[in-house]
Amino acid sequence: MPLTLPPVPPPAAPADPLTPAVSDPAEREREAALARLFERHYASMLRLAALLGADDPENVVAEAYYQIYRKWRRLRETEAAEAYLRSTVCNLTRMRIRHLQVARRHAENPPEEMVTSAENTALLHDDQRVLIDALQQLPARQREALVLRHWLGLKESEIAAAMGISCGSVKTHTARGIAALSQAMEARR
Repeated sequence: MPLTLPPVPPPAAPADPLTPAVSDPAEREREAALARLFERHYASMLRLAALLGADDPENVVAEAYYQIYRKWRRLRETEAAEAYLRSTVCNLTRMRIRHLQVARRHAENPPEEMVTSAENTALLHDDQRVLIDALQQLPARQREALVLRHWLGLKESEIAAAMGISCGSVKTHTARGIAALSQAMEARR
């Protein structure tokens, strides 16, 4: 009796090496939700980091997305992901600026003048440079409050959550920031 082999199935299409196979439905939903969050908010988070003074806004935003990816299962509501992401970008930018300030204080030859990165320059139009320069001269908390309020259009409670301060402090930082910004703009005219 001759030996017969079973038919060989056609070769499977090679898996995309960049896309890991995810079999868990909850994990697939997390991946899809994060992809949607990235598509909708990456550009605005990049601009937020740049306006807050990050020297490397892409790295700040990438770190923020990484942190939300790691903590996705602990989010109480997935609708809060945008607010969490915005808060994370603010915190990471603040930490980055503090780190750079300490590093510059301890550097042997501190840089003469801060050079604006190409990413920041590309994001800003010429007619906005004077305003952005004046905004960069404000204390960090005032700058954050103004950017979150007037650029993102957030409510006081949302700003307070993003900055980790009370609503009263948001009002104070916003009012002082507007006064200082107005004074700086008048002085440049």
